[in-house]
Amino acid sequence: MRRALAQPTHAAETRVLAVGKAASAMTLGALDALGPSLTRALVISRAGHFDAELSRHEVVTCMTGGHPLPDSGSLAAGSAALDFAREVPAGGRVLLLVSGGASSLLEVPRAGVTLEDLARVNAWALASGRAIDEVNALRRALSAVKGGRLLHFFRHAAPEGYALSDVPGDDPAVIGSGLLAATAATGQLPSGLPDWLQGLVAAGAAAPVVTGSCPVSVVGRLDDALDAAAGAAAEAGLDVVRHRDRLTGDAATAAADFCARGLAEPAGLHLAGGETTVQLPAETGRGGRNQHFALAAARCLRGRGDLLLLAVGSDGTDGSTEDAGALVDGATLRRAEAAGLDPDEHLGRADSGTLLAATGDLVHTGPTGTNVGDLVFLLSCVTGHGALSSIER
Repeated sequence: MRRALAQPTHAAETRVLAVGKAASAMTLGALDALGPSLTRALVISRAGHFDAELSRHEVVTCMTGGHPLPDSGSLAAGSAALDFAREVPAGGRVLLLVSGGASSLLEVPRAGVTLEDLARVNAWALASGRAIDEVNALRRALSAVKGGRLLHFFRHAAPEGYALSDVPGDDPAVIGSGLLAATAATGQLPSGLPDWLQGLVAAGAAAPVVTGSCPVSVVGRLDDALDAAAGAAAEAGLDVVRHRDRLTGDAATAAADFCARGLAEPAGLHLAGGETTVQLPAETGRGGRNQHFALAAARCLRGRGDLLLLAVGSDGTDGSTEDAGALVDGATLRRAEAAGLDPDEHLGRADSGTLLAATGDLVHTGPTGTNVGDLVFLLSCVTGHGALSSIER
């Protein structure tokens, strides 16, 4: 954000509305760049994702919304955002800072849609294993601010959008379900929806039309994180293999494919990123898509002393857990079986986190201040079995 706002501005005052899991860090960057000309900021994020310095700042108001499901805090944040918009003077400069997580953290439901409706739809969508673009299509259909509609409330002002991307293609119309921009598919719904969901979308008032636009700059993306990781690995003397295809689809399938490609290519540090999905059973356990990916990958690493795999969320959280993901090796399944745990059973009931906690393979970082998607690293050593015994896990 400091780099994005490095050019001087003639605006005497600037206001900031920041939403998402990286909202705190993005606002701190704006404060560093703008100094006293930033006169008010409303920052909406997940509990535990606020920087202490930001929370104490006299011009900043921090609010907590629900994640991964919207809650009453999300609706309160949506109402506060509309009040914030009304207070911006005509022609006033306002920065809209959006990052992943914004879809559930801030919401203003379409007329006739309740909080219970939103929670039910989001829970169904997240459990269905559907891709993020289909999930976002449902969110837009029920919202008065998503799909570019938030900009209607800032049409009297001079808004500028800045986004930190966690979505394929880095499209502002997809980030945060399109708080900063509309897409040609704003009014379209995915196929194969259950009757109750189709009925909910069709009932009540129509979604507001999209009126308004603003310039949007994407200030950070998955490629930036992977480039930084590749550079750090090269400086450490590792051979780096960058996998350019984005990880998508079923997490267990993606894990097997990634491991197969990594083992077929030269040894070194293999890097990839993206966002996979997990279709949840009726009764679910502890975990997230990165933990699911890691446990599935551990089946490919079984018995190998020359391999480590790390799968983590760049924001420091995986699913509804407080863990970032997991670091597994060739002995992970052996440790699980010694504890009386069946990896296939835990994968089947989406309970990878329970097993990985028992094997000591979970990774906990706490909130990182960013959110550009998931990162997967496979470290393959050239000297064969046992070669990683001296590396501190």
